[in-house]
Amino acid sequence: MTSSDRLLFNRQATVHHILGGGLFADVILWRDKNVTMAILIITLASWVMFERSDYTLLSYVSNVLLLLLTILFLWAKSAQILNRPTPPIPHLQLSEETINEFATIIRDRTNTFLSVSHDIALGKDPKMFVKVAAYLVLISVIGSLTDFRTLCYTSIIVALTVPVAYERYEAYVDSSLIKGNVKLKKLYIRFDEKFIKKVKNYILEKNKLS
Repeated sequence: MTSSDRLLFNRQATVHHILGGGLFADVILWRDKNVTMAILIITLASWVMFERSDYTLLSYVSNVLLLLLTILFLWAKSAQILNRPTPPIPHLQLSEETINEFATIIRDRTNTFLSVSHDIALGKDPKMFVKVAAYLVLISVIGSLTDFRTLCYTSIIVALTVPVAYERYEAYVDSSLIKGNVKLKKLYIRFDEKFIKKVKNYILEKNKLS
Protein backbone atom coordinates (compact mmCIF):
# COMPACT_ATOMS: atom_id res chain seq x y z
CA MET A 1 0.00 0.00 0.00
CA THR A 2 1.46 3.34 -1.02
CA SER A 3 1.48 6.43 1.17
CA SER A 4 -1.23 8.09 -0.92
CA ASP A 5 -3.48 5.01 -0.50
CA ARG A 6 -3.33 5.43 3.28
CA LEU A 7 -4.76 8.95 3.04
CA LEU A 8 -8.48 9.53 3.41
CA PHE A 9 -10.39 9.52 0.11
CA ASN A 10 -7.07 8.64 -1.66
CA ARG A 11 -6.37 12.35 -1.87
CA GLN A 12 -3.08 13.74 -3.14
CA ALA A 13 -3.34 17.30 -1.77
CA THR A 14 -1.90 18.35 1.57
CA VAL A 15 -3.95 19.84 4.39
CA HIS A 16 -2.43 23.26 3.66
CA HIS A 17 -3.50 23.04 0.01
CA ILE A 18 -7.03 21.88 0.93
CA LEU A 19 -7.42 24.95 3.16
CA GLY A 20 -6.54 27.23 0.25
CA GLY A 21 -2.78 27.47 0.62
CA GLY A 22 -2.88 31.21 1.43
CA LEU A 23 -2.95 33.38 4.52
CA PHE A 24 -6.04 31.59 5.87
CA ALA A 25 -4.26 28.22 5.71
CA ASP A 26 -1.13 29.70 7.28
CA VAL A 27 -3.15 31.04 10.21
CA ILE A 28 -5.17 27.84 10.74
CA LEU A 29 -2.06 25.64 10.58
CA TRP A 30 0.05 27.95 12.77
CA ARG A 31 2.46 28.83 9.95
CA ASP A 32 1.97 32.49 10.93
CA LYS A 33 2.17 31.99 14.70
CA ASN A 34 1.93 35.68 15.62
CA VAL A 35 -1.44 36.11 13.87
CA THR A 36 -2.75 32.78 15.15
CA MET A 37 -1.75 33.55 18.73
CA ALA A 38 -3.30 37.02 18.48
CA ILE A 39 -6.61 35.53 17.29
CA LEU A 40 -6.52 32.89 20.02
CA ILE A 41 -5.74 35.41 22.78
CA ILE A 42 -8.41 37.85 21.57
CA THR A 43 -10.96 35.02 21.41
CA LEU A 44 -10.21 33.83 24.93
CA ALA A 45 -10.10 37.37 26.32
CA SER A 46 -13.41 38.31 24.73
CA TRP A 47 -15.02 35.11 25.99
CA VAL A 48 -13.86 35.82 29.55
CA MET A 49 -14.97 39.44 29.29
CA PHE A 50 -18.45 38.64 27.99
CA GLU A 51 -18.95 35.78 30.43
CA ARG A 52 -17.75 37.71 33.50
CA SER A 53 -19.30 41.10 32.75
CA ASP A 54 -22.67 42.48 31.77
CA TYR A 55 -21.42 43.50 28.33
CA THR A 56 -23.21 42.34 25.23
CA LEU A 57 -21.62 42.26 21.80
CA LEU A 58 -23.61 45.26 20.60
CA SER A 59 -22.80 47.41 23.65
CA TYR A 60 -19.13 46.41 23.51
CA VAL A 61 -18.76 47.28 19.81
CA SER A 62 -20.58 50.57 20.35
CA ASN A 63 -18.32 51.56 23.27
CA VAL A 64 -15.15 50.60 21.37
CA LEU A 65 -16.23 52.62 18.34
CA LEU A 66 -17.18 55.56 20.55
CA LEU A 67 -13.78 55.47 22.27
CA LEU A 68 -11.94 55.18 18.95
CA LEU A 69 -13.85 58.06 17.35
CA THR A 70 -13.31 60.23 20.42
CA ILE A 71 -9.54 59.59 20.40
CA LEU A 72 -9.27 60.31 16.67
CA PHE A 73 -11.42 63.44 16.96
CA LEU A 74 -9.38 64.87 19.84
CA TRP A 75 -6.15 63.90 18.07
CA ALA A 76 -7.22 65.70 14.88
CA LYS A 77 -8.34 68.83 16.75
CA SER A 78 -5.16 69.02 18.84
CA ALA A 79 -3.07 68.48 15.68
CA GLN A 80 -4.77 71.46 14.03
CA ILE A 81 -4.14 73.67 17.05
CA LEU A 82 -0.50 72.61 17.53
CA ASN A 83 0.27 72.34 13.81
CA ARG A 84 0.99 68.64 14.15
CA PRO A 85 0.29 65.85 11.62
CA THR A 86 -3.25 64.60 11.62
CA PRO A 87 -4.04 60.94 12.40
CA PRO A 88 -2.69 58.65 9.65
CA ILE A 89 -6.08 57.36 8.56
CA PRO A 90 -6.15 55.95 5.01
CA HIS A 91 -8.92 56.99 2.68
CA LEU A 92 -10.89 53.80 2.22
CA GLN A 93 -13.29 53.44 -0.68
CA LEU A 94 -14.86 50.42 -2.32
CA SER A 95 -14.43 50.26 -6.07
CA GLU A 96 -17.29 49.47 -8.40
CA GLU A 97 -15.46 46.31 -9.50
CA THR A 98 -15.28 45.03 -5.92
CA ILE A 99 -18.97 45.70 -5.36
CA ASN A 100 -19.89 43.93 -8.60
CA GLU A 101 -17.77 40.89 -7.72
CA PHE A 102 -19.30 40.70 -4.26
CA ALA A 103 -22.82 41.07 -5.69
CA THR A 104 -22.10 38.31 -8.23
CA ILE A 105 -20.93 35.94 -5.51
CA ILE A 106 -24.01 36.66 -3.39
CA ARG A 107 -26.28 36.18 -6.40
CA ASP A 108 -24.70 32.86 -7.39
CA ARG A 109 -24.84 31.51 -3.84
CA THR A 110 -28.46 32.63 -3.44
CA ASN A 111 -29.52 31.10 -6.76
CA THR A 112 -27.82 27.81 -5.84
CA PHE A 113 -29.57 27.79 -2.47
CA LEU A 114 -32.95 28.52 -4.05
CA SER A 115 -32.44 25.86 -6.73
CA VAL A 116 -31.52 23.21 -4.18
CA SER A 117 -34.42 24.23 -1.93
CA HIS A 118 -36.81 24.01 -4.91
CA ASP A 119 -35.64 20.49 -5.79
CA ILE A 120 -35.93 19.34 -2.17
CA ALA A 121 -39.41 20.83 -1.78
CA LEU A 122 -40.61 19.00 -4.92
CA GLY A 123 -39.02 15.72 -3.86
CA LYS A 124 -36.55 15.66 -6.76
CA ASP A 125 -33.45 15.12 -4.60
CA PRO A 126 -34.10 12.67 -1.73
CA LYS A 127 -30.39 12.36 -0.84
CA MET A 128 -30.04 16.12 -0.45
CA PHE A 129 -33.22 16.16 1.65
CA VAL A 130 -31.74 13.58 4.02
CA LYS A 131 -28.48 15.56 4.25
CA VAL A 132 -30.25 18.86 4.93
CA ALA A 133 -32.55 17.24 7.48
CA ALA A 134 -29.56 15.67 9.25
CA TYR A 135 -27.73 19.02 9.37
CA LEU A 136 -30.82 20.79 10.71
CA VAL A 137 -31.28 18.16 13.42
CA LEU A 138 -27.60 18.48 14.33
CA ILE A 139 -27.88 22.28 14.49
CA SER A 140 -31.00 21.97 16.63
CA VAL A 141 -29.27 19.60 19.06
CA ILE A 142 -26.17 21.82 19.30
CA GLY A 143 -28.37 24.91 19.73
CA SER A 144 -30.18 23.26 22.64
CA LEU A 145 -26.88 22.53 24.38
CA THR A 146 -25.20 25.93 24.07
CA ASP A 147 -25.79 29.52 23.03
CA PHE A 148 -24.65 31.10 19.77
CA ARG A 149 -21.83 33.14 21.35
CA THR A 150 -20.24 30.13 23.04
CA LEU A 151 -20.65 28.15 19.83
CA CYS A 152 -18.73 30.83 17.91
CA TYR A 153 -15.90 30.82 20.47
CA THR A 154 -15.77 27.01 20.45
CA SER A 155 -15.72 26.93 16.64
CA ILE A 156 -12.74 29.31 16.55
CA ILE A 157 -10.84 27.22 19.12
CA VAL A 158 -11.59 24.02 17.18
CA ALA A 159 -10.53 25.64 13.89
CA LEU A 160 -7.20 26.68 15.44
CA THR A 161 -6.44 23.31 17.05
CA VAL A 162 -7.97 20.39 15.12
CA PRO A 163 -6.45 21.06 11.64
CA VAL A 164 -2.92 21.58 12.96
CA ALA A 165 -3.22 18.49 15.17
CA TYR A 166 -4.52 16.49 12.21
CA GLU A 167 -1.65 17.71 10.01
CA ARG A 168 0.90 16.67 12.63
CA TYR A 169 -0.59 13.18 13.14
CA GLU A 170 -2.08 12.84 9.65
CA ALA A 171 -0.69 9.39 8.85
CA TYR A 172 -1.83 7.88 12.15
CA VAL A 173 -5.30 9.45 12.01
CA ASP A 174 -5.92 8.47 8.37
CA SER A 175 -4.69 4.92 9.00
CA SER A 176 -6.96 4.55 12.05
CA LEU A 177 -10.01 5.98 10.25
CA ILE A 178 -9.45 3.77 7.20
CA LYS A 179 -9.16 0.67 9.41
CA GLY A 180 -12.30 1.73 11.26
CA ASN A 181 -14.14 2.24 7.98
CA VAL A 182 -13.13 -1.26 6.82
CA LYS A 183 -14.43 -2.76 10.09
CA LEU A 184 -17.72 -0.86 9.73
CA LYS A 185 -18.14 -2.19 6.20
CA LYS A 186 -17.55 -5.74 7.44
CA LEU A 187 -20.10 -5.25 10.23
CA TYR A 188 -22.62 -3.91 7.72
CA ILE A 189 -22.07 -6.92 5.44
CA ARG A 190 -22.67 -9.27 8.37
CA PHE A 191 -25.75 -7.32 9.42
CA ASP A 192 -27.00 -7.38 5.85
CA GLU A 193 -26.52 -11.15 5.58
CA LYS A 194 -28.05 -11.97 8.96
CA PHE A 195 -30.98 -9.58 9.14
CA ILE A 196 -31.74 -7.51 6.04
CA LYS A 197 -31.63 -10.41 3.57
CA LYS A 198 -33.76 -12.54 5.89
CA VAL A 199 -36.33 -9.76 6.18
CA LYS A 200 -36.39 -9.36 2.39
CA ASN A 201 -36.81 -13.09 1.87
CA TYR A 202 -39.57 -13.18 4.48
CA ILE A 203 -41.44 -10.33 2.75
CA LEU A 204 -41.06 -12.01 -0.65
CA GLU A 205 -42.39 -15.29 0.72
CA LYS A 206 -45.36 -13.53 2.28
CA ASN A 207 -46.12 -11.82 -1.03
CA LYS A 208 -46.00 -15.13 -2.87
CA LEU A 209 -48.36 -16.77 -0.40
CA SER A 210 -50.79 -13.88 -0.61
